[in-house]
Amino acid sequence: MTNADATPHNASPWHEGERLLQTRIGVAERMAQIGPKVIRDYMPDQHRAFFAQLPFVVMGTVDPQGDPWAGVLEGEPGFAISPDPHTLSVAAAPDADDPLRAGLGLGQSVGLLGIELHTRRRNRMNGHIAAWDGQRFDVAVTQSFGNCPQYIQARDFSFSRPPSLRVATAQAETSQLDDAARALIRASDTFFVASYVDAPDVGSRAVDVSHRGGKPGFVRVDGNVLTIPDFSGNRFFNTLGNLTANPRAGLVFIDFEQGDVLQVSGRAEVVLDSPEIQTFAGAERLWRVHVRRVVRRPGALALRWRFHDYAPTALATGQWPA
Repeated sequence: MTNADATPHNASPWHEGERLLQTRIGVAERMAQIGPKVIRDYMPDQHRAFFAQLPFVVMGTVDPQGDPWAGVLEGEPGFAISPDPHTLSVAAAPDADDPLRAGLGLGQSVGLLGIELHTRRRNRMNGHIAAWDGQRFDVAVTQSFGNCPQYIQARDFSFSRPPSLRVATAQAETSQLDDAARALIRASDTFFVASYVDAPDVGSRAVDVSHRGGKPGFVRVDGNVLTIPDFSGNRFFNTLGNLTANPRAGLVFIDFEQGDVLQVSGRAEVVLDSPEIQTFAGAERLWRVHVRRVVRRPGALALRWRFHDYAPTALATGQWPA
């Protein structure tokens, strides 16, 4: 999406890549009407309260090489607060060994996703860094919008150690997925993806980070190439629209039991027409990431998650998506 602050309130917030995909499936006219109503340049009170109760947020940044990265910032609930509808203050920062950190700095564009796994709620907020002292930062809001709970696997969280106790564990960056990385990806039912576009018409960069979920193994791994099904969603096409306009993606996979983090960045492609799509149950299209950079950070997160004991979702029982 383009920068909402630079766009009249009643104008379409969608950029060319998003509009292309919306047009392809016949929802462009509807999205042109919906967009200005659901994409805000401020955080509603409900979203402000939501972020304040979270123990983590997902973040997307872009490093000086132009590569997007997705990662996780954690803290005791209340570490992310909104002092006013146009600002989110985050009392946390990426570790020195986290590739997210290279994309932080005054004026840098970022994407943030607030997601509560145990309730399956999520809200997105994108903007730019308005204050940064190396330990905390403020984000000036340019886009704020909600998402439905589709495809989120419900999990309860706990802390294995104080979140302020950092553990620098990153292994040397590589250009290849190893066997351990492939095993984590194949076992994952959840990951997060960062993408971005440069919008010369408004003189800004728009960064987005979003959630993807499916049955364990829904991401196919072929050597250094990841193939991901795209299921029916809100038809915004934030991620795939970005990848259509700018084929770069950053993904983060989490070992929810051990706190391990796997971050990858690479070249992306969107597959709209191929018999291969039918080999993924429920997929409407596919997208791929040709991994070029890999960072593994064992035990980097203090957070741990476990499935709900009392009400596993359809994902956990292997019945979804159909």
